[in-house]
Amino acid sequence: MITTITATSATNTVAAASLALIAILTLLMLLIQKEIISGLDGASARHLGRALNIAIVPLIVVCVTIMAFRMVDFLR
Repeated sequence: MITTITATSATNTVAAASLALIAILTLLMLLIQKEIISGLDGASARHLGRALNIAIVPLIVVCVTIMAFRMVDFLR
């Protein structure tokens, strides 16, 4: 029974780390796209820049939360 709990806990930790990595890489990709689009002129570029903000803002919140949890875990 203890082995099952430990294996499940390890699996959950790996899954959480994978999701954190995916969130950070997605945020990085969207920020690069936003920077490229900000150099373009035109209404469609402005609209696309605003649309990217819809995805960027929640991912920033997720990344800040991940960093806060990692810092709390590190400081224990």
